[in-house]
Amino acid sequence: MKSIKGLLIAFVLVFVFGTLSVCGQANRIQTHNEQVKKMEQLMWMVDFQYVDTIDFVNLTEKGIVEMLKQLDPHSVYIPKKDFNIMNEKLVGNFEGVGIAYQIFKDTLTVVQTIKGGPCELVGVLPGDKIVTIDDSAATGKICTNEWVYKKLRGPKGSKVLLGIKRGNEDKLFYFTIIRDKIPINSIESYFMVDNKTGYIRLDGFTQTSHKELVNAMTLLQKQGMENLIFDLRGNSGGYLNIAIDIADEFIRENNKVIVYTKNNQNGEQVQYTTGRNGLMETGKLVVLIDEYSASASEIVSGAIQDWDRGVIIGRRSFGKGLVQSQIALRDGSAVRLTTSKYYIPSGRCIQKPYEGIEDYSLDAIKRYNAGELTHADSIHFPDSLKFYTANKRVVYGGGGIMPDIFVPIDTTIASDFYLKLYRNNIFNQFVFAYLDKNKNALQQKYRDFDDFYKNFKVGKDILDEFYAYAEKEGITPNNTMDFDISIYLKNFLDTQKDSLKAKFSTYESLTKNTDFQNAFNAYIAEQIRLHQQRQSGFDTEAYIKRQIKTLIARHVYSSNEATKIWLEADNTYQKAIEIISSDTYFKKHKIK
Repeated sequence: MKSIKGLLIAFVLVFVFGTLSVCGQANRIQTHNEQVKKMEQLMWMVDFQYVDTIDFVNLTEKGIVEMLKQLDPHSVYIPKKDFNIMNEKLVGNFEGVGIAYQIFKDTLTVVQTIKGGPCELVGVLPGDKIVTIDDSAATGKICTNEWVYKKLRGPKGSKVLLGIKRGNEDKLFYFTIIRDKIPINSIESYFMVDNKTGYIRLDGFTQTSHKELVNAMTLLQKQGMENLIFDLRGNSGGYLNIAIDIADEFIRENNKVIVYTKNNQNGEQVQYTTGRNGLMETGKLVVLIDEYSASASEIVSGAIQDWDRGVIIGRRSFGKGLVQSQIALRDGSAVRLTTSKYYIPSGRCIQKPYEGIEDYSLDAIKRYNAGELTHADSIHFPDSLKFYTANKRVVYGGGGIMPDIFVPIDTTIASDFYLKLYRNNIFNQFVFAYLDKNKNALQQKYRDFDDFYKNFKVGKDILDEFYAYAEKEGITPNNTMDFDISIYLKNFLDTQKDSLKAKFSTYESLTKNTDFQNAFNAYIAEQIRLHQQRQSGFDTEAYIKRQIKTLIARHVYSSNEATKIWLEADNTYQKAIEIISSDTYFKKHKIK
């Protein structure tokens, strides 16, 4: 059976993708046709002559998945059942009721209602608990993400009845929701940092991203924005044409190269250039990137860097420069097949090396272990990877975009108490309960977000109320450390395996002394000491205050601007403010 599966994996690409090959050479066409026939013969034999009954569809799909893994890390198969879900984020909308939810203690809780969505229009509120959906109870073991997805999603115009428990009310509220198209916004937040500087965070490059960005920049410019901090951290990319449109908003003059793609097999090269008057072609521009900024994010930040249009701040980006074309298959499934590579104006290829998919997926961990995320001087590039911007600034290839200004990753690990509060949804629950009693008073005291931002403080009274709420839910600072010996043992064996192999080469050598036990005990003691040291270095109370204030602002005033509160402790954002508040760096490096 294994040998047949291996043959299927080896031949399935030719069977599925054979029609995609384009070659003028007769011998290649002949080889192609021979392999297609060979594959058809094998598939027929397995289906009709193999000794046991098999799930032929499942076997074929596994073969496709395994075979694509041999190509590159980004060529993937999308089964028919997952096609719509996989494309939702790129399309920028879905059909449903319009809520963000969380399942806590087997109960479905509304975290946020989508502005203008069906739930908001009928009066569903953040903090509401959905206890019934149509004629089904929405609590207990049945309440999984998959089950909720099936119950709440549905075609536009269809109806669903929600039974809702609100606050301390004894009776249930029932809402008939008419499903509609729900937008998935890729602009997470935007606001004015000061009188002249705006901030915009973009989470993806979807069909609606360019339009969203134009709307956000237009609104901010009406408030006086001349300079912009454009946050692409954690943005994994999306549509190429949207990346080009967005880059074109920043780069002056037409017919400047933004990116070009090249297929190394057939030599095909396509160039994409600027072609419109953008909204932010003047003024100081800072772009934030990190190790999770990929693909379209790298096209935009790379083009901005190569044309000396803005300052890139953060850490080296992911290095995803492979172009996928999505190709529909006959049964409604699809393949995203890598068809070319991205190159930015200086000639740099964005794609980092890939030899093994497992190593590729662990690249962020390897960077951290090598010190790249914490120390700029740990990054070294050979002269062969040296390139130049339009103003002859030195930049480097080799994969990803290296920022102009490096900001190390924040290695402060949150305290056990804070993490337990977060994982158990205590912050959201407390804020919902707090707003039930205080929302009207807050709105009367603080007229808008700016007033709230400047003057509202999470004082001792609110903190005491929060701690009491957390304790009622079973969480106190004294019951938060989890001791799991299996984790310590695994890490001990991983880090000490070479010395352990040398010292304990036989079973007798392990049993004759207590060296192993002593070494393991010492390892645990040291790890606990380091853990406690990190705990004491984390300002839990400051983070609790900031989280409470951010959530109140999000639910009462503005979800777009609430992020401003959380960014107060963000080192990369603060560095961006420092750089953009002065002309020094821009003038020195001729960036404009």
